[in-house]
Amino acid sequence: MIQKAKQSISIPIIASLNGMTKGGWVDYATKMQEAGADAIELNIYYLAADKNIPGTYLESTYWELVREMSQILKIPLAVKLSPFFSSLPYFAQRLKEAGARGLVLFNRFYQPDIDLDELSVVPHLELSTSEDLLLPLRWIAILYGHTSIDFALTSGIHNGKDVIKSMMVGAKVAMTASELIANGIERATTILTETQQWMETHEYASIHQMQGSISQQKVEEPGAFERANYMKALRKYDNHLP
Repeated sequence: MIQKAKQSISIPIIASLNGMTKGGWVDYATKMQEAGADAIELNIYYLAADKNIPGTYLESTYWELVREMSQILKIPLAVKLSPFFSSLPYFAQRLKEAGARGLVLFNRFYQPDIDLDELSVVPHLELSTSEDLLLPLRWIAILYGHTSIDFALTSGIHNGKDVIKSMMVGAKVAMTASELIANGIERATTILTETQQWMETHEYASIHQMQGSISQQKVEEPGAFERANYMKALRKYDNHLP
């Protein structure tokens, strides 16, 4: 598939590899590179369900995998993470030191459901909405500028405004899948048009001009990205209370 894609289109091809252990995954990454991939996204989609495995062991395993792959590959390596780390800034820095060139935030773990008729566990897919944008927005805003690594935002990109928000907190890439699944790949053109129109209206000459402009380092109230702000968030529902 990578070879055929490289022959058909001129844009970069990023190969996604779901892995947890070394050995076979390093071999696959090498084959993807040989097939013409311009970069590798290591998609760490792993649910820690064993009570005997501590979080520190998992983080060390991820770090070793990224380090070994970075040493072997000649193309950039990005790591796709879940938000479930006790100290994401620390771990992000460790992955940078291991050789990762980018972080993709965040992986969405699809949750199984229960079929009450069959009394069985069944897979369940819920496409994202723009509301899902908030979690990666917050973390990229916090991480931006604290480590020299590029960020890609995934989960919740559905329109041009979502792309603009992603860039403003510091992302270099905005990724979308659910919107294309729901409404067709033609939506990509519309999203780009919406982005360009917003930039023209607000007199932005380039994406680079806005990148990181509303990150935690740049806003007047940096603590806004860390506080819960329950009371302020609930005020919009005041009219609904008796």
